[in-house]
Amino acid sequence: MPSEIEEGHGDDAAASSSSSSAAAAEEGGLPEVNLMGRYEIGRLLGRGAFAKVYYARNVRTGQGVAIKAVSKQKVVKGGFEAHVKREIAIMRRLRHPNIVRLFEVLATRTKIYFVMEFAKGGELFAKVAKGRFSEDLCRRYFQQLVSAVGYCHSRGVFHRDLKPENLLLDENWALRVSDFGLSAVRDQVRADGLLHTLCGTPTYVAPEILTKRGYDGAKVDVWSCGVILFVLNAGYLPFNDHNLMVMYRKIYKGEFRCPKWTSPELRRFLSRLLDTNPETRITVDEILSDPWFRKGYKEIKFAEEDDFDAEEDNFDAEEDDFDAKDISEDGDSASKSLNAFDIISFSSGFDLSGLIRDSGEPVRSERFVSAEAPERVLERVGEVAAGEEGVTAARRKGDVVRVEGQSGELVAAVRVRRLTADLLVVEVRWRDEPGRGIWKDKLRPQLDDLVYRPDEPISGGS
Repeated sequence: MPSEIEEGHGDDAAASSSSSSAAAAEEGGLPEVNLMGRYEIGRLLGRGAFAKVYYARNVRTGQGVAIKAVSKQKVVKGGFEAHVKREIAIMRRLRHPNIVRLFEVLATRTKIYFVMEFAKGGELFAKVAKGRFSEDLCRRYFQQLVSAVGYCHSRGVFHRDLKPENLLLDENWALRVSDFGLSAVRDQVRADGLLHTLCGTPTYVAPEILTKRGYDGAKVDVWSCGVILFVLNAGYLPFNDHNLMVMYRKIYKGEFRCPKWTSPELRRFLSRLLDTNPETRITVDEILSDPWFRKGYKEIKFAEEDDFDAEEDNFDAEEDDFDAKDISEDGDSASKSLNAFDIISFSSGFDLSGLIRDSGEPVRSERFVSAEAPERVLERVGEVAAGEEGVTAARRKGDVVRVEGQSGELVAAVRVRRLTADLLVVEVRWRDEPGRGIWKDKLRPQLDDLVYRPDEPISGGS
C-alpha cells in the first residue's frame, strides 16, 4: 500500500522563504545569473523530483519571485509529461488571493521555468511545528483555506495533496495554497463519476482512497482540510503511527481523539470533516454555513482576471465554424494583457509542444513570441501576405490580420496579443490544408526575423 500512494514532490512548497531547506544547506547560495534578461537568479530555496526552486528578482520591477526550473530530460525520462501539462493547464485557471500566483512560464530547449509568487512568510508547517494555534487563529487560516479550495472546485480542480507543507504564508501572513503537481481536473473523472489515481500524502489521505474503488476529488480535499484543521488546533496529527498499516487502519476507521482544549463546537465540526463516509461528510457549501466556521467570517471578494479560455472563445470557435465572424467580433482584445503562462511559446529553440500537446492532436494553429512592436508585426504580416500567390487580400481589423484566399474565403488569421511589457504572442490559425500551406510554406519563412529567441539560461541548473 505505501508504494502505491504517490507523495507530493514538494516543488512549489519551496516557493517559500524557508532557509532551513536541506537542499539549500547542501548547495548553498547560487551566484546571481540572468534568465532571458528578465530575472536575476539568486539562492536555491529547495528541490523536488525533477525541479529546483530559486529565489529571483524581476530585473524591471525589482519584485522578488520564486522560479521553479524543471528539467525537460527528467520530466520525459520519469514519465511526468502529463503532470507538467496538467499543472500548467490548472494554474491557468486559478486567480485567487489565497492561491500562489504563477506569473509566467518561460522555456528553453532543456528547461521549463515557472515564475511564481514568492511567499515570504514560509510554510505554515514551520509555524505550527513551533506550537499549536489558538482556536481563533485556526479558524482564520481554515477560512482562507476553504475559500481557496472551494474556488478550485468551482473551476473543476481538485488539489489531492493538501497539507501544511503545501500551505505558504505571504508577507502579511495570509495563506497561499501551493503545489498543484498532483491535482486532477474534472476531465479525469471516469464514467462512474469518480477519480481512481492513488495519490496524496499518507497522513492526510482520505479513507476512500485506501479502498481503491474510486473517490470524489472534492470530498478527499475536504478530508485533508479536516486533518489540517486538527493539526493547527492540536499541534499533532489525528492519525499517525510508525507502522503505516496501523495508521491506515486508524484512518479507515476514523479513530482520532481531540485534545482536551478543543471546544465542543470545534469537536463537532472536526467530526463532520473527518467523517469516514464520503456520502455523509460535510461539503464545502455546508462548511460555509457551519456556525463554528462562520464566526468572524468575511467572504473574500476579488476580481478575477480575464481567463484566456473564455477570452479565446470568439477566436477559437469550433473549427467547422472558423469564419470571418469569429474573428471580427474580437477586435478589441489587443488592449487586454495576457499572462505568460496562458500561452506557451512554440518558437524554435524552446518548443514545449512535446510536453503539452499530445502527438496525435491535429494542429491547426501555431504560436510564437516576438519582441517587435504590435504594429510592426501586423504590418509585416500584411505586407508579406499581400504579395503571395493564392492570397487575394490581407485585411486588418484591430489586432487581427485576416488572410483571404482566391474566393475571398478566410484561410488563415494572425492575431497579436500582449504577453509581457516587452513581449508579444503571435497566434496563427488556419482552416484545413490550404490555410496551412499558405502559412507554413509561404508566409512563415518570410517572418522568421520576428521570432523572439532568448539566450541560453542559467548555467549550472538542473
